Amino acid sequence: MIPEPTPTRPEELLLPLYPVRGKPFCRNRFLEYAMAGAALAELELQDRVTGQGARFQVTHPLEPPDPVLAGVTRSLPAPGKGGGGSGASAERWVRHAGRRVEGLYLDALVERGVLRRETHRFLGLLPYRRHPVVAKDLAALARTRFYAAERAGFPDPRSRALAALVSAAGLSRSVGGTDRGSRRAMRHLVHDHWPAHAVLRNIRQDKANQSGDGG
Repeated sequence: MIPEPTPTRPEELLLPLYPVRGKPFCRNRFLEYAMAGAALAELELQDRVTGQGARFQVTHPLEPPDPVLAGVTRSLPAPGKGGGGSGASAERWVRHAGRRVEGLYLDALVERGVLRRETHRFLGLLPYRRHPVVAKDLAALARTRFYAAERAGFPDPRSRALAALVSAAGLSRSVGGTDRGSRRAMRHLVHDHWPAHAVLRNIRQDKANQSGDGG
């Protein structure tokens, strides 16, 4: 039996969010932002992008060997592109690339048999999709790893970045955040990690727009 490859940050984020019934624990648009942020975090881990504040730059233009991450890199700005040479807006890229990034990872996980794709119709008319977890052991393992990192105080860069993304997307109670102190620590991590901060800014913008429309 061929072992499963080491999960990337987008996969580590996505797997615990799709329960048996296949409906994610958060609003779809917010999950798209979180997936785009997780992809940036993974690319930074591999020294392919670098960011500071609200902007980032591509530092390694060659595509990574992972085919899904390679698909993500095709939507990144060319090296050196951005306002005044300072890089591209992380917030803007997360907003525009989120749906594509989530779609790439969902397609890959369905193809590997980790998730199953189901198409339903609301009131028999409007189609929508669900992605129930097939490989429940992998989803449980991702959740267990997160719990272990949480109990240890998120001791390494990988777990801190993932915790920041979880908090930015408002998923602390769904994925971790077993106590108030832990959730507070996760919120503090968001401002130390530029991909998570870009996710948070987009979600706040959506909420502000929704509030304004309602007023």
